[in-house]
Amino acid sequence: MHLGRVVGTVVPCVVYQGLKGVPMLLVEPLDKHAKPKGDPFVAADSTGMAGPGEFIYYEASREAALTLDPWFVPVDHAIVGIVDGATREGEEIRP
Repeated sequence: MHLGRVVGTVVPCVVYQGLKGVPMLLVEPLDKHAKPKGDPFVAADSTGMAGPGEFIYYEASREAALTLDPWFVPVDHAIVGIVDGATREGEEIRP
């Protein structure tokens, strides 16, 4: 699992049948210190509850395709959950 921050929403003009009703969000990946790393990407929100500004964790690749119902829909990244709080070696992590 990886950490990220939702920085926006995406509205597709064509939606694959297995992705109807699944929100698409723009996610900025974060490192283990909650600092931005890399370029933002589009992720399917398997929770259906994340929104801009949320601290989230996500899966990539094959694991991302397994988070949605039906399985193996064509996604590269999927949001798995929203992070309420995190600590690393006793230090609180804040994005």
